[in-house]
Amino acid sequence: MDTNLLYWKSHGESVFSRLKIWVNLLDPSFLFTSDAEIQESNTQLRNGEKFSQKDERAWNISLSSIHADSGAVLPLVFRPPAFLPCAAPLVVGSFLPHRNVKPALVWQFLLQSYTAGFNFANRNCSSEQGKTLSPKQLLLIAGTVSYTTCAGALPQIIVNRLGIRSLFIQNFFRFFVPVPLSAALAFFNLFTVRGEECQTGIQVFDSNGNSVGISKAAAEKAVRETALSRAVLFGTTAAVPNLLASVLQRTRLFQNALVVAPIRNGLAFVVLGLMIPLSFSLYPQLGTIRKENVDKDLQAKVAEEQLFYHRGL
Repeated sequence: MDTNLLYWKSHGESVFSRLKIWVNLLDPSFLFTSDAEIQESNTQLRNGEKFSQKDERAWNISLSSIHADSGAVLPLVFRPPAFLPCAAPLVVGSFLPHRNVKPALVWQFLLQSYTAGFNFANRNCSSEQGKTLSPKQLLLIAGTVSYTTCAGALPQIIVNRLGIRSLFIQNFFRFFVPVPLSAALAFFNLFTVRGEECQTGIQVFDSNGNSVGISKAAAEKAVRETALSRAVLFGTTAAVPNLLASVLQRTRLFQNALVVAPIRNGLAFVVLGLMIPLSFSLYPQLGTIRKENVDKDLQAKVAEEQLFYHRGL
């Protein structure tokens, strides 16, 4: 089991402890760490015998920059500390009340492309060691981005193509429909991009950190948990600003859209920033699955009642 996973096993047992860790790991300053320092920190921790407080910076660098399965340095824009700086402007842009369909499609394409890339880069790749990206995976990612882009712009397409003039119906499609739609598309994006894991399975470990085999059941659980956490993230980020903007527009002071828009956009940024560490903390990075729930061929091989797996992010 990788050193980073051992850290999550001993330090990430509760939601609150995981939240404290993620608040530290999401510090954007870690993005300025060089690859050489990242590798040095990871090597230093691998050679250490116990978790030391003086190694806190090394742990933060390793946990925020190293993939727990491959041991490789994550691409800069797909590291957890880069998620807020990269996703925030795309989320705000996708929530804007565009006058035409084309800008809505462009912003949705950028958002869905980035989230698909982030989901893929932070997947569990324990069963893919030594394999290159297959054409099937590329096609799956391209199809996911295309579908979610069109579906995400659907409210704007409906308002424009049907020529809806009713302010009530326009507000319904611009403020209320994006809430469940954002959650559903976030769930779908992650579930399809990481769908390969459910077919090939992921590594499961015993309590000593030894690999005991590949499990498709653990993969399904890992992907489902992460997809739910992503739905909570984007669903909440859409709900709070949109619903507040809808309420404000009913008052005389905020009937002008130019007044409501900055409040809505600023609140979307704040809510996204608050929800990222919380959504990442909902489920353990080192998840557990009971022996009776894993694949039948594995049940006969293991004696322990509980096994561990890397959930991915």
